[in-house]
Amino acid sequence: MNEAKTALITGASSGLGEAYARLHASYGGNLILVARRRERLLSLKEELEQKYPISVWILVKDLAEIGASASLFAEVQQLGVCVDYLINNAGLGGQGSLAERSQADDANLLSVDIRALTELTKLFLPGFIERGRGRILNVSSIASLVPGPWQATYFASKAYVTSLTLALSEELRGTGVTATVVLPGGMRTGFEAAARLEGTGLATQLTHSADDVARHSYEAMLRGRSRVIAGTSLLQRLLLFFVPFVPISVVLKVVARLHTR
Repeated sequence: MNEAKTALITGASSGLGEAYARLHASYGGNLILVARRRERLLSLKEELEQKYPISVWILVKDLAEIGASASLFAEVQQLGVCVDYLINNAGLGGQGSLAERSQADDANLLSVDIRALTELTKLFLPGFIERGRGRILNVSSIASLVPGPWQATYFASKAYVTSLTLALSEELRGTGVTATVVLPGGMRTGFEAAARLEGTGLATQLTHSADDVARHSYEAMLRGRSRVIAGTSLLQRLLLFFVPFVPISVVLKVVARLHTR
């Protein structure tokens, strides 16, 4: 399906990013894998190149660092590889009240979840438009649909990702380039431990595999859909259905309760 197509995937060393890498490789697509963990990227590169007739390049980057996006783009240019699909998957989360969370933690979250995603999209987009083809897939969350007490910064950052991608999707109409945002629900990827969500009500909703979410959203990207919700539990689907019909005060209390241990 994707012969000669190259996908650049951020946050590719584990979880959903790794699932996207395996899926794209299974279709015969080449890969540029970006993450902080060199050893894990090398292991994944070796595995995928042995299993499939593809090329895999790895770029070790901490996207929270100032200038990381520009540096990454420059290194891709030096490789001489044409990127066809940009999958902005890298993201950080974190439990705790806004008052209690450190400035550094929230600065890193905003740098990765908002700044890096925006910068990479803007860097690769002109080339996509010039060639008249290209796919962008931005990973948001169903958290983007409501405010999130005890994860206020994370929920707000994902609201940005969803809004940005939907607006971009309309701007790109007729260019041959598409932008898709995926809003995953409950996945067990290791993110829940890093975000300190274990033991909360939200952790009980992590019922879907990253592979399922990756396949659903990857196929939506290929079809050029602007938005896809994937991997939601029954409770999450019910909450999303009723959110428009209940007072925001009730929504806030329900979300806050899901964050308690």
